[in-house]
Amino acid sequence: MALSCSSNKLIKINILQFHKVKNTLIFVWLIIFSSIHSQAQIPAGIKLKTGDFIFQDLDCGPLCDAIEQVTKSYGGKHFSHIGLVSVQNDGVFIIEAIGTEVQLTPLKKFTDRTTNPMLVGRVKKQYAGVAARAVNYALAEKGVPYDDEFLYNNKKYYCSELIYDAFKRANGGNDFFVLEPMTFKQPGSNQFFPVWITYYEKLGIPIPEAEPGINPGGISTSAKIDIVQP
Repeated sequence: MALSCSSNKLIKINILQFHKVKNTLIFVWLIIFSSIHSQAQIPAGIKLKTGDFIFQDLDCGPLCDAIEQVTKSYGGKHFSHIGLVSVQNDGVFIIEAIGTEVQLTPLKKFTDRTTNPMLVGRVKKQYAGVAARAVNYALAEKGVPYDDEFLYNNKKYYCSELIYDAFKRANGGNDFFVLEPMTFKQPGSNQFFPVWITYYEKLGIPIPEAEPGINPGGISTSAKIDIVQP
């Protein structure tokens, strides 16, 4: 059966409408996928709040492996990094000491660093005010150099050191979390990890064995926080 001109026009319109709908659905799917991926490793159903902690197991090579071997984390996990959540008008950001300095990182960039599952920590209700003040202090520290020496009170910060100082300041100068003697030695041995020997030789300073410090795992097991469950 021959098609009339009006039928051809109708078919063309339907085809155009189909492609518009198809393209719209693809666009919506990409937005949804991107949103899901940005929090893919954070347990579903958790709404992040300002002052929350996000604990990460970063695969950064021998250094992270050495840290994880001598620190204990919540639930037998292995955390080598921590960031502090700041929910702002234009999105969710993580205040963290990483790379060369303290910086404010978009949530997606933070979560895209690893495919390993992350945990979210939150101070107990009675400490909510301390957490809010700690975030303000940490935000004011943006641009402070990263503490690649892992030495406390040297005007630089590594990830958990920033958290420690922020909460200490917010707690009226009193410890909120606890500093403990650091070790750079292999478990059950008096030998330093080879990676730390090389690391500190390049810095030109002694390995700070037994100096006070703090790590993400220690914060994750603090009695002052809860691990947020979906």
